[in-house]
Amino acid sequence: MPPSGKGASPGKKGEDHRLGDLLSEELILLDFRARDKWEAIDRILDHLQKTGKIRPEDRESARKALVARENIASTGLGHGVALPHATVETFERPVAALALSREGVPFQSSDGKPARLVILIVIPRRTQKGYVRTLAGIARLLNYEETREALLAAPSQREALRIVREEEAKEPPKP
Repeated sequence: MPPSGKGASPGKKGEDHRLGDLLSEELILLDFRARDKWEAIDRILDHLQKTGKIRPEDRESARKALVARENIASTGLGHGVALPHATVETFERPVAALALSREGVPFQSSDGKPARLVILIVIPRRTQKGYVRTLAGIARLLNYEETREALLAAPSQREALRIVREEEAKEPPKP
């Protein structure tokens, strides 16, 4: 079986990644529903495993790392966005998924609103420097209400991916 993180661009140590480079159509979940953030994390991890992006034996270490991070402070950023994230030793490449929820998922966000956009990302521990830039880039992308609304209105995975990539292309990555 391929190593966890299969499918993402290899990247150099410390390199940051754009969300649009980490996603493919199969990693975008439309009409996503979950009772709470814990169920959301589990459902997204199940999807990553089902699509072969993480190995079954690495799923639990990813879950433990994500839960530990959530227990430090909620990754609900407000404005209907949550960004559960963690670093995991056994991952060779970053993996990400985007879940779009019209109903929203309770995520203990800073503004108390449910997360309608949930971006789960797991990054190899050895790429810590790029990890911070990747998270900052995702937060910057979803800072714009027009982008958030366009993603929620996307009729297909292909359209959602196009929106992410088009919006990221407007702003070059930071050196």
